Amino acid sequence: MNSFTALDAVLLIPALAAGVLALIPGYRVSAAVNVLASLATLLASASLFLVRPADGLYLRVDDLSVVFIVLSAFVGFTTSVFSASYIAHEVEIGRLTPTRLRFYHAMYQVLMFAMNLALISGNIGLMWVAIELATLTTVLMVAIYRSHEALEAAWKYFILGSVGIALALFGTILVYVAARPVVGEGMAGMVWTTLVAKAGAFDPALLNLAFVFLMLGYGTKVGLVPLHAWLPDAHAEGPTPISAVLSGLLLNVALYAVLRFKMLLAANPRAVAPGPLMITMGLVSVIFAGFMLYRRRDIKRMFAYSSIEHMGIIVFAFGMGGPLANFAGLLHMTMHSLTKSAIFFSVGHIAQVKGSQKIADIRGLTVTHPVLGWTLVAGVFAISGLPPFGIFTSEFLVVSSTFARQPLLALPLVFGLIVALGALLMKVQGLAFGEPSPGSAPAKASYLPMFGHLALVLAAGVFFPPLITVWFQHVARLLG
Repeated sequence: MNSFTALDAVLLIPALAAGVLALIPGYRVSAAVNVLASLATLLASASLFLVRPADGLYLRVDDLSVVFIVLSAFVGFTTSVFSASYIAHEVEIGRLTPTRLRFYHAMYQVLMFAMNLALISGNIGLMWVAIELATLTTVLMVAIYRSHEALEAAWKYFILGSVGIALALFGTILVYVAARPVVGEGMAGMVWTTLVAKAGAFDPALLNLAFVFLMLGYGTKVGLVPLHAWLPDAHAEGPTPISAVLSGLLLNVALYAVLRFKMLLAANPRAVAPGPLMITMGLVSVIFAGFMLYRRRDIKRMFAYSSIEHMGIIVFAFGMGGPLANFAGLLHMTMHSLTKSAIFFSVGHIAQVKGSQKIADIRGLTVTHPVLGWTLVAGVFAISGLPPFGIFTSEFLVVSSTFARQPLLALPLVFGLIVALGALLMKVQGLAFGEPSPGSAPAKASYLPMFGHLALVLAAGVFFPPLITVWFQHVARLLG
């Protein structure tokens, strides 16, 4: 009989917590259970750095998945801390009822379970099921306010997400069809280790077609242009903690799936290189999102387009490939998750004190709410890629590696970065330094997660720990 491992824990803890939270009526107890469950999941995930369970038929963990799952568990924990006090305010003003509150906390843990399952799945079919479960869970959470706008956003997310996941399913089936003549019928044709070991003998034409469907399908979840239409609405209408999870975690899970299949194609020398498609979609996303930032009137929609831009940068970096570009992609993904979730924590506070998400209603925050105002400025500086924050380092590495290998591709990339930088600096000028707008309610949510994330991003820009550097370098070499 197999012993209980950390892999089992990262699935069992959120699954059990979801069942318990569905039964707890009191807010304080349910919020505490949600935080404790998220902390326990983080500790179990972190233990994977030290103890690596043996691969199974359905679950496995390697150096790549450890990076993703520890980052996911950390942001999941800090977001649960922010959520504990933020959602209390939503209950006080009547936006959430006790029944919806129980649903919210239970679904939060179901979402953690689904994302963890996707990241440690050793089976391409199981990974598809996990990402579909995460999608359905976030659809329900986006609609939790039951307003017309929230229901419309959830419906759009459901329709576009279903199209994307259907394309990903078709791509997954094609991979199985390509594997069947080599590995035979049955489960072996869907196990990661078997697929990578035997990929060199697969039909390259089927693999090429499969990757197109997989890139389009999972690219919808990543939020790449032109598959991005669900993302701004879902961010704007859902609870702010879910916006943080969407930008900081769920987009990464879909990216993880893309990287896995990219590694599969790289193992077949006759298959087409996946890089050009990833580079093209990444560049289009960066430039398109940069221009769209200028016309946003809702603060959460604005930062949703910023997420599209940064996922474009990350996909571009992994599309370029090579040790340096892959390292830059991993670093940028980590810094973006920490920074963007911190920004959404800040935006959640701002929406509480101003009673609005409209940019026109938010002015002069450094005067009326200095802590929030200057924190927002720091977050915008960080996400814009300005020094000394960690995103400056990752963007510099992406641009410099591109200039060294493909100078012509660096030009549109830098253009997109400059366009986005100008838009964000223009918007934050009014938000933070304009004539103060009415509204000065106290912020109810905890500041600690917001400060903690920004402190980590600042520290990473000044000094990146050698141990993590070596780890990222190793993973970058694995990605090819």
